[in-house]
Amino acid sequence: MRPVPPTRRRGRLMTHGRSAPVRTCVGCRVRSVKSDLLRLVVVEGVIVPDPRGRLPGRGAHLHPDPGCLELAERRRAFPRAFRLPGPLDAGALRARLAARAAQQQDG
Repeated sequence: MRPVPPTRRRGRLMTHGRSAPVRTCVGCRVRSVKSDLLRLVVVEGVIVPDPRGRLPGRGAHLHPDPGCLELAERRRAFPRAFRLPGPLDAGALRARLAARAAQQQDG
């Protein structure tokens, strides 16, 4: 029995193994593996991180980087991603990402 050769799909070489889910960061618009991104949901008008991916509602994905958060806010990407009108509160998310960045610098 011969092994199954890889196939070409949309110009990329694909193997026949399972691939990891890919999502797009709402800030920088770069496609990344889902495990590299932080899932976000809106709870009562506040953007909340959902690291386990279990909260209900429409989710958006963001690199856990303050720069991507800044880009998303500047582009007004959150209301579009969540399909909600008006500005959303990202204060708690901003504090969490800043704390994470400070922790990574120390460690």
